[in-house]
Order: sequence, then C-alpha cells, then structure tokens
Amino acid sequence: MLKPIDVETLLALLPAAPDLSASVGAWLRHLGLERRLSPHSLDGYGRDVRQFLGFLNERFDAPPTIADFIGLAPADLRAFLARRRADGVEGRSLMRALASLRSLARYLERNGAGRASAFQAIRAPRLARSLPKPLRAADAIAMTHTEIRDGEARDPWILARDAAVIALLYGAGLRIAEALSIRRQDAPVGLLDSVTILGKGRKTRSAPVIAPVRREIENYLKLCPYALAPGGPLFVGAKGGPLSPRIIQLTVARLRGALGLPDSATPHALRHSFATHLLGRGGDLRTIQELLGHASLSTTQIYTAIDSKRLMEAYRAAHPRAGLKAS
Repeated sequence: MLKPIDVETLLALLPAAPDLSASVGAWLRHLGLERRLSPHSLDGYGRDVRQFLGFLNERFDAPPTIADFIGLAPADLRAFLARRRADGVEGRSLMRALASLRSLARYLERNGAGRASAFQAIRAPRLARSLPKPLRAADAIAMTHTEIRDGEARDPWILARDAAVIALLYGAGLRIAEALSIRRQDAPVGLLDSVTILGKGRKTRSAPVIAPVRREIENYLKLCPYALAPGGPLFVGAKGGPLSPRIIQLTVARLRGALGLPDSATPHALRHSFATHLLGRGGDLRTIQELLGHASLSTTQIYTAIDSKRLMEAYRAAHPRAGLKAS
C-alpha cells in the first residue's frame, strides 16, 4: 500500500481545492488499507485522478471543489477522454482512467457528497481487438519437430514433452492452460481420439485429437522418466511437478528464433492458426466455435478474422431465401 508520505506528496501536487484534495487522500488510503490494492495500482489510480483534476483546473480556470466534481456533466468527461485520446493514450488506459474516476465518485457518494451521475452516463471506450497473426501450416507443424532443437542441452523426454504440448495447441486448438490441465488418465493416446478439457469459465468440452498429435503424446509418455499418477497432470516439469505455462512460452520463443519466425508466433497464435486453417479449408463456423470453446459465434468470427466475402458465402449457402432474386 502507499505509505502516508506518498499520499501526502501526491496531495501536495494535486490541482484541486482543499476539500476535494483531502477527500482524494482519504480515498487513496481507503483503497490501500481496506481494499488492499497494490502500490502499483494505487499509483495508477492517483495518476489518473491527478491528470483529470489538472484538466478540470484548466477547464474551469480554478481548482475544482467536491461540488464541482459531483456536479460534472457528461460533456466534461467526454472532453477529458477526447483530450487524452488526442495525446495518444490508448483505449485500455482510458478505460482504467474512467474506472479510477468512478471509484472516487462512489467514495464521495458514500460519504455524503451527493450523486455524481455523469460518471455512470459515460460508456467506457471500446478496445480494439487485436489478434495474433496465424502461422503458415508448415511453420506450425515444424514447431513440433524435436530435430530443430538438437543443439540444445536438454533431455530427449523434455524435447518430446514440449513437442506434444505444442502439437495440442495447433492440432486441437487448445490454450496453454487447457493443455496443461489434462490428467494422465485422460491422455488421448492409442484409440482414444478425443480429450475432455476444462476451459474458460470452468466449462468442459471435448476436443478431437488427430493421430499425429496422439503420436507426439505417446512418444513423450514413452520417454518420460516419472511414474505419472493417473489423477495427476499429464505434462510435468523437469523435477516431476506440474509444468509451468512459462516453460512452453519460452520454448516457443526459442523455436521462433530457430525457424526465423516473427514475434507474433506465440503459443496463442498456434490456437489462432488452428481455427484459421480449418476455416480456410471450408470448416463450418459453428463447429469451429465448439472446438475453440467460444460461448458466442460472434467471438469466433472476430477470432478467425473472417472477411465479408466469406460471411456472404456462408449466408447465401445457409439462408433459405438468400438465393431468391428480387422481383
């Protein structure tokens, strides 16, 4: 939490009237002592409020009071957000700033200052949804080849383990956490061509596992030096404990360098490549949605970066009246 001297230093620089300045200090102490926010979060909250109060100081040509803060109009907040966006601040930072100001407004309301309705009337800025670029199929497959890592001083079983996890990311479209959550007794090997996984929101789904991926898992199990408990994790670390997702992230980074791939070639890009390549080969959107574990089809559409041409083709093929000509 912020030390008292840190709060006092902030308040000394705060462009606000004494009553509002004192309330900001009490609010920050409340966040640190009772809400137990981290020093980093408190610093961000304080910085957001200081920038906003500086903007109000310029807008009103006077240090704002509590009454000024409570009586703000939505136009005042929109003007502040527009100013910050013009300064190059991105949507995520604007969302955090608005969250900070709403927190302060709620604190003032709870302490009898009145209702600051403007802060609830403003919608949070929309975030641009960035997606990892898909890899070429050949590059994604190459990441599972242990020969690429022959120069590394690592045990063969570790190379096989990493290849099996990466094969699941691309071959079954799993997230890292989903792949590492698979239990030994549920390993998709032999004739078992699917695996039940626990996805986001603790929802379970069944993912098909193709033969090449099963062979990578079988090779890992053959080389693994540990006796894996049936109810324990399928993939383990060098000392036999649960495998950290960070290990796979670092492995993919090394493979990226060995293959000459861009920084966008991440573990999540392998999942994205799975969906994109299925779609490119005529895969059905609804099926891809189920394979990825998305609750909404619209999420799958955004995730796979579907262009308008393909959407229209899907519409014309599926809608009963799409082929009728206008009379």
